[in-house]
Formats: sequence, C-alpha cells, structure tokens
Amino acid sequence: MVTLSALFALITWQVLADGPLLGPDERLGLELAGRGPAPLADLFADLGNMQVAVPVLACAVLVAWVRRARRAAVCAVLVMAAVPALVIPLKLWTDRQGPLTEATGYFPSGHTTTAMVAYGAAAVLLAPYVRRTWVTPVAAVLLTAATSVGLVLRGYHWPLDVVAGWCLSGVLLLALRAGAGTGQPPK
Repeated sequence: MVTLSALFALITWQVLADGPLLGPDERLGLELAGRGPAPLADLFADLGNMQVAVPVLACAVLVAWVRRARRAAVCAVLVMAAVPALVIPLKLWTDRQGPLTEATGYFPSGHTTTAMVAYGAAAVLLAPYVRRTWVTPVAAVLLTAATSVGLVLRGYHWPLDVVAGWCLSGVLLLALRAGAGTGQPPK
C-alpha cells in the first residue's frame, strides 16, 4: 500500500509541478491517440463507465450478501463509494488538460479507477465461490487493462492519468482486502 501511495504521490506531484515526466507522457499519449480500431477502443473505454462497471459490482455484492459474507459486501460498497469521493476533488485540484481537448479535470482517470475498483472488488467477493479462484482476478485485470488501453487509444486520457488510476485503485482494493477479512465464505 505504501509503494502504491508513494507512486501516486509522485505522479500527482509531476502533474501539479509540470515535472519532467509530463513531456514523455504527453508525447506517448499523442503518439497512441487514434491508433487501433476506434469502435473497439470506444467499447473498451466504456467498460469504465459507472453504468457498466457498478452493476457488475452490485451483482457480486448481492451474491456475497446472500451467502452471508456481509462484511465483505459492505466493505466493497464503501470502497466503490470512495472512488468519486477521491477522484472528483483530485480532478478539480490538479486541473490537468486532456490530450485532445482544451477541457481540464482529467487526472486521475476516473474510468480507470472505477473499472479497477468495481471489477477488482467483484473478483474479491466472488473468488470464494468459484472453483478456479484465478478466474475472477484474471477477469478483473483483463477488464481493467482493456479499459485503460481504450482510454489512451481514444485520446481520452494521458498514460499517467491511467497509471495514477491504477495506483489509487490498488490502495482502495488493498483496503477492501484488509477490511473484508480473508474473503473466505462463512462456515
């Protein structure tokens, strides 16, 4: 958790101070923007929409609740609620301009953070109830990676916006794991 927090702080400092990481980040972002098939990149980017990711988590919360893993279910809801509570003020504070727009408020990537927390928390909640426990975290990683790639390829976010979203999400998911306990189904 300390490493992720430190990396998030470093990236945030770079954004606020117009530090040396921003030049390479912006060059890479502009180089990648518009690459790949736009409809597929849009579909991937949309995986981070609240309307897509949160219902997935809601279904996992319902399963956990019905199976009496209520502490884990409540912790997952609280961690998801923390996403806009953290991301919105950070976007206002950093006021970073987007890659292909004059608009600001792009740091950190809310879509990345939403995707990683929603799919990651769903994976944590559902893992105890599937035979192949590796399936849920792999699905969460693939969905988050697809979201991240789509956001950068469409030019909706700079790469560092996405990496900051990963760091913030990682901290939140570690908090979920700590708060939810072992994640094992009750006996």
